[in-house]
Amino acid sequence: MLIRTKRIYEEPARSDGRRILIDRLWPRGLSKDNARVDFWARSVDPAKWNEFRRRHFAELDTNPAGLAELRARLGRGTLTLLFGSKERRLNNATALCEYLESAS
Repeated sequence: MLIRTKRIYEEPARSDGRRILIDRLWPRGLSKDNARVDFWARSVDPAKWNEFRRRHFAELDTNPAGLAELRARLGRGTLTLLFGSKERRLNNATALCEYLESAS
């Protein structure tokens, strides 16, 4: 499975595969119809990257039901984790991508 990240404000593309929004809050100025999100997995935005990753991974480890729901939606093929932050490297979508890839 190919997992990648993309800013939600970028144009949806067929190559995105399943589109999962990872932000806790819905992005401003974007309608749900235009976002073309398949699933909205709310989480917490990072304030401090390393601490965020540590806590986020620990939370994922202790939430097997939530992780099972997310994994059930992953399927096969391409998956795009969407985020609203202007920060393209240090955001909750890239953290989740790292977590999912390390758990595979």
